[in-house]
Amino acid sequence: MSRKLKRGYFVKGQFVAEGSALDLEFKRELKGTDEPTRTDLKRESTEVQKLGEDLLSLRADLMHKLALPDKLIDAVAEAKRISNFEGLRRQMQFIGKQMRLLTPEQLQAVREALHEQHLPSAQETLLLHQAETWRERLLADDDALGQWLTLSPSTDSQNLRALVRQARKDAKPEKPGLAPRHGRAYRDIFQLVREQLVAANSSPEPLAAADNDSSYRGQDA
Repeated sequence: MSRKLKRGYFVKGQFVAEGSALDLEFKRELKGTDEPTRTDLKRESTEVQKLGEDLLSLRADLMHKLALPDKLIDAVAEAKRISNFEGLRRQMQFIGKQMRLLTPEQLQAVREALHEQHLPSAQETLLLHQAETWRERLLADDDALGQWLTLSPSTDSQNLRALVRQARKDAKPEKPGLAPRHGRAYRDIFQLVREQLVAANSSPEPLAAADNDSSYRGQDA
């Protein structure tokens, strides 16, 4: 039997079958309308379905701020309790349907809440800055080690001294004119200092005191 030829046309050497997504896209452009194509609708549906799946991992405080419909909230809570694969798949389909009932404003609020959840908190950002600042001072100034041990006496002083010596050694260029390199010791100092700050409940007071100490002024790397 001869193969039935598809109806269509060519655009810049490319065959476009009638009824295909590309055909609908071209027709929409010719009409000058913003009416979404099937491809657009499928893409939007997939994105909304993914948002519904991501709701399962959203923090409770952020979920509460969204003020979503009770039916959707209950569906998300139920999905978290389901362990059966097929049951969970059906539940996620139901969540997807409920998500598609939301207004564009509600969907945008969900996106923003998920984005907010993945941003580091202000306290975490400050803690990272503190750890970086202390690392640079420990490497630049011998007196900084004593300052740190005074503020954080639980630190393994022998280990920290060894790390500082190794990091300084690693930072020396092999040849004149080359940029200093940072090895494992450089990273380990950051991790050690950060862990001590976390152990102290991420309190900014010790570093804040050091920041105000005139002996450190002008020594930031």
